[in-house]
Amino acid sequence: MPSTGGLEGVVATTSAVSSIINGVLTYKGYNIDDLAEKSTFEEVVYLLWNDKLPNQSELDAFRKELLEEMVVPSEVFEQIKSFPLQGVHPMAVLRSVVSVLGLYDAEADEMTEEANKRKALRLQAKLPAIVAGFTRIRDGKEPVAPRNDLSFAANFLYMLFDREPNSVEVEAFNKALILHADHELNASTFTARVCVATLSDVYSGITAAISALKGPLHGGANERVMKMLTEIGSEDKVEPYLENAFANKEKIMGFGHRVYKDGDPRAKHLREMSRQLTEISGEPKWYNMSVKMEEIVSKEKGLLPNVDFYSASMYHSLGIPHDIFTPIFAVSRVSGWLAHILEQYANNRLIRPRAEYVGPEHQEYVAIEDRK
Repeated sequence: MPSTGGLEGVVATTSAVSSIINGVLTYKGYNIDDLAEKSTFEEVVYLLWNDKLPNQSELDAFRKELLEEMVVPSEVFEQIKSFPLQGVHPMAVLRSVVSVLGLYDAEADEMTEEANKRKALRLQAKLPAIVAGFTRIRDGKEPVAPRNDLSFAANFLYMLFDREPNSVEVEAFNKALILHADHELNASTFTARVCVATLSDVYSGITAAISALKGPLHGGANERVMKMLTEIGSEDKVEPYLENAFANKEKIMGFGHRVYKDGDPRAKHLREMSRQLTEISGEPKWYNMSVKMEEIVSKEKGLLPNVDFYSASMYHSLGIPHDIFTPIFAVSRVSGWLAHILEQYANNRLIRPRAEYVGPEHQEYVAIEDRK
């Protein structure tokens, strides 16, 4: 039985949610470039769950349903207040809160297609309110309720900062949500599908996916990109930093991707939003440093930026705390997780791969009194 490290190149299932073919990312057959430039996150979520883009009446109804479900039970925020919030990674909080949400859902174990779609709607709507509410509670502030006149992207920023965001901020965040919504059979999506293939419930599947996304080799990468940029500090220090990193064979965060050999198609959209937002915030150095890093790493190592690289400086310029970067990834990617979970339920088979055994063989049992 041949083994493949990290399952690289192994086709584990069939899916109609998204594809990566010849370096082009599509959702339900729509090129990510078109969706990022022309669509809204609400439209993309509808597309992922319903196999088509909505017409205006369908979109209006879907937005209304999302807004109605965005309110989080007060008991959940009270539980968050009881958590040890200082020194705890927000992803650990999010993982726990999503599990708790299942306790407040009377349909949690109802497995009909209709019930699962209703649970999907609740989770998609509540995750941004949870992430924003937790961040404010940690800072000694009260959660902010969503507004029914704001979009999904605008509402998150409003609930986080208690102010209405400007148009550039909304455009940038909307694009980031779209670009992170799904990415074929990545680690967290595969985790979600493995979980619900046992016919466990939607809340279990999303909790499992969040647990996988928490890892720095998956969702935590843009947080580490910003840490790296902060350590470098200024544009004139980029080159010596990289020379030292190359000499010590250190990984440069935010570069390269296992499935994209000619560059991540999502990166260019966030690159432009990073340029605009760093200029508006009065700190263009973050964008300039990033561009210089891209030039050097591309020339010296042949590696191009992935989606995490420019999202780091973009989120920073929005004023978002660095340790909230990964929970924001979850706010977007839950749309894709839920699409895959619904797809798994529709044509389910327990996922049970094999492992190639490489341990010792033909060992003889020795009684405990005779063991050395």
